[in-house]
Amino acid sequence: MKNGLLIISLCLFSFAGYANQCSKYWHKENYEKAFTPCKEEAEQGNAGAQDKLAYMYHQGEGIEQDKQKAFYWYTKAAEQGNPIAQHNLAIMYYQGEGIEQDKQKAYYWFIKAAEKGNPKAQYNLAYMYHQGEGIKQDKQKAFYWYTKAVEQGDAYAQHNLAYMYHQGEGIKQDKQKAFYWYTKAAEQGNPNAQSNLAYMYDEGDGIKQDKQKAYYWYTKAAEQGDAYAQDKLAYLYHQGEGIEQDKQKAYYWYTKAAEQGNAYAQYNLAVMYYLGEGIEQDKQKAVYWYTKAAKQDAPYAQYYLAVMYDKGDSIEQNKPLAKKYYQLACERYHEKACSKLKQLTE
Repeated sequence: MKNGLLIISLCLFSFAGYANQCSKYWHKENYEKAFTPCKEEAEQGNAGAQDKLAYMYHQGEGIEQDKQKAFYWYTKAAEQGNPIAQHNLAIMYYQGEGIEQDKQKAYYWFIKAAEKGNPKAQYNLAYMYHQGEGIKQDKQKAFYWYTKAVEQGDAYAQHNLAYMYHQGEGIKQDKQKAFYWYTKAAEQGNPNAQSNLAYMYDEGDGIKQDKQKAYYWYTKAAEQGDAYAQDKLAYLYHQGEGIEQDKQKAYYWYTKAAEQGNAYAQYNLAVMYYLGEGIEQDKQKAVYWYTKAAKQDAPYAQYYLAVMYDKGDSIEQNKPLAKKYYQLACERYHEKACSKLKQLTE
């Protein structure tokens, strides 16, 4: 299960409806031609043009990137009540982009934009309340603002609202509502939601277990680079759970997840290399991946790495290192590691 992270993303388009050269070229994404008329409009006080000009400076679109000028023009537009500029200014304060980081000012401008109905601002404000980022944690207010963003179809808010229902965070636990909102977000392509929806199907968590649907949603998330889903998909292939066993595909997806730092995948990939499961046996690579997982406090990886050092299994025997990894695994309640450690210290 994973909670979604704050999505630091800019709103791209102002909804000002004036028809001029700035707007014309902007909507065609011809930023070089849009720059001069947008600058002229901005200097005349047009908030929509100020927001567009700020965005061009912010992203280096049509002009050399200049975050100080982006900040200047976002502020001008924001002070006129432009909700997109208010949101983007909040992002700059939140990240400390071109200015000193100031989460209180980020919070101020997120509220301004959120109250005007900007869904990204509503989501980011909710996240700040959810995590206590720069403000006092308040899960009821997080729930309120996630709900506001959800009403506008924001997939990230749908995911995090689902997560709150799933975990009973600040609200009464309701796995049916969690399932509903994970599904909504997953159908919009949100990889965290796809992964968590897959988990619910995989485990029969609040819904009827369905390994085929778990496989479907893990695949969707895995293809978007979600390491947790890649590991779980690999496991389904490895064990043949709900799908035909395929150790080559298991190896492929474990590798993808392991390279992203997923400790479970690193451990399982090490096992495949050690045993030569579906791939050529390679105990040096097993050591490599056991070590990666062991450094992330994976007790089984620590134990089997210790065993390899203890026996000198395809690596130079090293009793002190064996003792170290037995100790670490034992501290994480691995009973065999505790027994081995006792034997070494007697």
